[in-house]
Amino acid sequence: MTPQQRIRLARRHAGMSQATLGAAVGVQRSAVSHWEAARGKHASVEHLRTVAMATGVQFEWLATGRGRMTLSAETALDSVAAADALLVDDPLELRLLAAFRDAPTMSRAPLVEIAEQLASQRTGRARLAAEPGKRALR
Repeated sequence: MTPQQRIRLARRHAGMSQATLGAAVGVQRSAVSHWEAARGKHASVEHLRTVAMATGVQFEWLATGRGRMTLSAETALDSVAAADALLVDDPLELRLLAAFRDAPTMSRAPLVEIAEQLASQRTGRARLAAEPGKRALR
């Protein structure tokens, strides 16, 4: 089975349209169509990860065809619990986290950089960005 066929199967298994999957991944419907086309473009690893999470299939199966397609019941419960776990109870922090989760994938890194920049202005010190070797803007 080709990667394109696995993406289509995962989407159909989840009962999702191309538009619905695209919205869950943060891309246009046409991108999902390209990923599923026989001679279409390949999804990035980050997009495959998000597709696997949105459709409830194993990432390894989606990316390589190895292993089982679906998550075991235990793995699925652990994934839901981990995704829903919040270690904060500050209302503003919860709003920030909700906005981050609702943002398109492409917007998440800039959101973090803005928050880091604002934090460094407040404290007067630069913070290290999530990427090694890069510093936050001053």
